[in-house]
Amino acid sequence: MAKINMADASSSPAVALHRPLCPEGRAAQHAAGEAPCAERARPFVLAATILASAMAFIDGSIVTIALPTLQSDLDASFSALQWVVNAYALLLGGLILIGGGAGDRFGRKRVFIVGIAVFALASLACAAAPDALSLILARAAQGIGAALLVPQSLAIIAASFPKEVRGRAIGIWAGASAITTAMGPPLGGLLIDALDWRAVFWINLPLSAAAIWLALRHVPESRNEVASGALDWAGGALAVIAFGAMTFGLTLLSEGGGGAVQTALLVGIGALGLAAFVRIEARTANPLMPLTLFRSRAFTAANIMTLFLYGALSGILFLLPFDLIQRRGLSATEVGLALLPIGIIIGVLSRVSGRAADRLGVRGLLASGALLVAAAAVVLALAVDSFWAGVLAPVVVLASGMALVVAPLTTAVMNAADDAHAGAASGVNNAASRLAGLFAVAILGSVASLVFIAEASAAGVSGQGMRFGVLPGADGPDRDVLEGAFLSAYSTALWVAALWSALAAAIAFAFLRPTR
Repeated sequence: MAKINMADASSSPAVALHRPLCPEGRAAQHAAGEAPCAERARPFVLAATILASAMAFIDGSIVTIALPTLQSDLDASFSALQWVVNAYALLLGGLILIGGGAGDRFGRKRVFIVGIAVFALASLACAAAPDALSLILARAAQGIGAALLVPQSLAIIAASFPKEVRGRAIGIWAGASAITTAMGPPLGGLLIDALDWRAVFWINLPLSAAAIWLALRHVPESRNEVASGALDWAGGALAVIAFGAMTFGLTLLSEGGGGAVQTALLVGIGALGLAAFVRIEARTANPLMPLTLFRSRAFTAANIMTLFLYGALSGILFLLPFDLIQRRGLSATEVGLALLPIGIIIGVLSRVSGRAADRLGVRGLLASGALLVAAAAVVLALAVDSFWAGVLAPVVVLASGMALVVAPLTTAVMNAADDAHAGAASGVNNAASRLAGLFAVAILGSVASLVFIAEASAAGVSGQGMRFGVLPGADGPDRDVLEGAFLSAYSTALWVAALWSALAAAIAFAFLRPTR
């Protein structure tokens, strides 16, 4: 088994929330024999990888804060907002392993630059989007760019720095990524308030230009010389189609109007696609997801826990800005500051929990952290009027729970796989955490929307333009009724998130061994 100490490797919010260990982990294993770059170029290599990673890491958190504003500006339906988030997550989660393999075979620098360029052009399209559909398509293109650039960051560092300084370089990368991740929400809120929601995409253009210039001038080309065989394009395509069909079907429910038949049809198509995906993975020579990994009970349990816990986290962070902006009347900047403790607390406490996992084992930490996340969801669901008790306190508890989980969960995944499959194990868990968010936004968003429409209709308020997340002004017609419907919908969805977190805790306690 690949027994490792993850106290330092998973100590930043960037590593914790975005799981950048894969598929760079697989690529980095083969980088040791390659010639490092010149010493004078190394700071610029770090700068290029930090800039590019930062764009992809903070993009999701900034966009969720912008959702209430762009909903009004584009007159977007709630299902369209779900797809603004999920189009990015679907392509990134479905193709990130393909991106890592492409870098190994075709050159990491080349794929890195192509990924940045695609991400930049897609950001330009997002900023200029005239309607919700255009924005969704551009977000999907952003996901493709991120799937190409994200896997190369640590692989380029591993190939460019000799072993004796590689750990320090990765630590600098992780620390800088942690800072940018933590500062993403307040920076995004400030841009939205000072300019508008489009500014959160415009800012990617100068960052992309700087990263490409640095990469062209200073990053050496590297590849995995022992990588052979074709990429698993069929597996990647089937994964995107299957998960996309299921997500589309679940999202249809958010508009009400009796879409159960269409939902069942699309979910069925997605299930068939997943079955075909598993069949291909069992037969292909270079599978994206080696099925032999799932022979380990610990590996399977850790990934199921990842689905539930990261699904709960993603759902909470998707819904919370609607409550803060629409019901409580906070500005986007204030929302960003309210979410700032998440990155800070995870960054400070993850190192501690990683070391505790090495001493005490992972089971107790994973179960305790998941229960804290469940408790935070319950308090948020109660919708206490006080900002300090109803928002800030549960956000701190949520961050503390995730800080207890992220490093031990990575440890559990990596220790469940042998050395030969360490990179693939990390990759599967990376994809699981991203796809958990995809399904959470679809499911919890649809739950909230359905309850909102049902509650408002039962109170005698109806209308074609009525949708979750949009409330009239304080003195507007039907404000009290619609706010009550919103609270009921918001609370119901968060109770589901709390249940998912509790299930994650139960899985950790029942199926993961208490040993280290």
